[in-house]
Amino acid sequence: MKLSDYVAAFLRDQGITKVFGVTGGASIHLLHSVNGLDGMDAVCTHHEQAASMAANGYARALGSIGCAVATSGPGATNLLTGICSAWFDSIPVLHLTGQVATYRMRGELGVRQYGFQETDVVSMVKGVTKYASTVMDPSQIRHELEKAVYLMQSGRPGPALLDLPDDIQRMSVDPVSLEQFVPPKEVENGLLSEERMGVFARQCGHLLESAQRPVLVLGAGATSPQARLLVREFLVRWPMPVLTTWRAKDVEVDDARLIVGTFGTHGTRGGNFTVQNADLILALGTRLSTKETGTPVSDFARGASMVVVDVDGSEIEKFARLGRPVALGAQSTVEAALGAMLKIPRQTHTTGWGSWLKRTNEWRDAYSTSSQEPSPRSSVTIDPYRFIEILNDSVPVKEHLFLDTGCAVAWVMQSFRPLEGQRVHHDCNNTAMGWALPSAIGGALALGNPVTCIVGDGSLMMNLQELATVRHHGIALTLILINNGGYAMVRQTEDQWLGGHYVGTGIGQAGLFFPEFTELARSFGFDAIQIRTEAELRAALAVSYTDRKARLLDVRISPNAGVVPQCKFGFPIEDADPPLPLEEFLRNMIVPPLDISLHRERDAYLAQPHGIRKESVTDDHI
Repeated sequence: MKLSDYVAAFLRDQGITKVFGVTGGASIHLLHSVNGLDGMDAVCTHHEQAASMAANGYARALGSIGCAVATSGPGATNLLTGICSAWFDSIPVLHLTGQVATYRMRGELGVRQYGFQETDVVSMVKGVTKYASTVMDPSQIRHELEKAVYLMQSGRPGPALLDLPDDIQRMSVDPVSLEQFVPPKEVENGLLSEERMGVFARQCGHLLESAQRPVLVLGAGATSPQARLLVREFLVRWPMPVLTTWRAKDVEVDDARLIVGTFGTHGTRGGNFTVQNADLILALGTRLSTKETGTPVSDFARGASMVVVDVDGSEIEKFARLGRPVALGAQSTVEAALGAMLKIPRQTHTTGWGSWLKRTNEWRDAYSTSSQEPSPRSSVTIDPYRFIEILNDSVPVKEHLFLDTGCAVAWVMQSFRPLEGQRVHHDCNNTAMGWALPSAIGGALALGNPVTCIVGDGSLMMNLQELATVRHHGIALTLILINNGGYAMVRQTEDQWLGGHYVGTGIGQAGLFFPEFTELARSFGFDAIQIRTEAELRAALAVSYTDRKARLLDVRISPNAGVVPQCKFGFPIEDADPPLPLEEFLRNMIVPPLDISLHRERDAYLAQPHGIRKESVTDDHI
């Protein structure tokens, strides 16, 4: 059979039904083979970056493998941002790139390029893939495909790329005689043995029994179906406050009192007071990035012993090198660690946990976004936190939400309360602008169901062309546009550090131009409505979630609305902007505060920037 037909059949055998790509001279055989196979479809996007991101959304929605295809040269290089998204978030996406025919490759000629659009994409992506290779021998195609898929899913998952020269794709192969890939029998992956895991579990149990203020921190490793069940069982036995990273936002627990929320530089005050006042942190399946810990890492949970479970040993070892060593670490899956923990005998409940849970609930409720003062009321814009409150009341059960970066994701992660069965997806570690729309396309086609996409105006411009893909495939996408006149989160940083001088982040001089999005969406065949009041928002969401179709909700948010709280560089995460009055801040601290917090008012005065602050953009601009 034709080699490209073999590749398509292999993908189908992996359970892949949708392959995302952009057609081109060196990819046509692959895409034609996919589209000609029963049970498979080639979904052609308008940009290769979007194809990779759509495959990413497909993989996340199903908890399986995604696949993206691109032609050689610029087609292959356009995949890179999407590959990085899969790499940093540990998503198994197989990327197949066409390459010039083997007889047009530069080889040992010493030139930059010989064949038209010849590009050594394998060298470019090796640092952000589990495996990358050019297939030069057709008899190796089975071996290479099986190896890529195996490595993508072993240990810490991630993407892979196979580069297929055009003439190789067209060659005939005998599937029966193709060489297999044989996984190694003894895998040196560093994971703890069952015996060592038992020792870890007992040590962790002793730490929990002696803790007065424990906190469970959940990350992406705790989001598999099995891990979700084990987390719930674990919390029945060890009912402690729970904080989640963005990747674990939708993990459910049986006792709502336990969930405090998110934490970190863009987390909630309640979450930050909880983690920073803890005396024991049990972190499962999270690398605890600087977005969670703040900088320097040594300021994070400084009064707590830290226990970290991660499938990647380097993520545990890094803490000692960063001046924040862990008390106990286990290179393991969350499933294995929790399974071992649940086998150890449970001692008498620590008496202090009841008062600790009460305190964390007080922090959560007192500093929830619904309890904070809303932005000044406007007749033309909606307060962003009121927007999320209304969204909470409107989103259907089991809905999948795809979030873009900037204020859009920060507001949702601070305030959205997922119901059981709802899923929240975001490009958490690469945070590429423009990720959500193509990923929502992949997710919707994977699930065969409508989905919601929440995206800022700046991010929508990054992959605007994919509105055509939504329309062409008849995807019932509720596209909620956070229209706040540009890059509001970057403007917030400019306010903090540059005295409110804006360059390329808003409307006006040295800024950006944005189209009238409702008119633009209608030209792509969307229903579109502009929303400026809470009543209009409630009505539009009710219609959108009743009559599912491609619909844009253009929600006008004040360009001056920021993320509250947001930590300023150099300050610990419990002391975020805007700062609380010092007396109130001190009432919330069990662990001694840092000098920088005690002297914040003096230091802020001394650090005032010179010059006159520019006027912010106003609601009139939107």
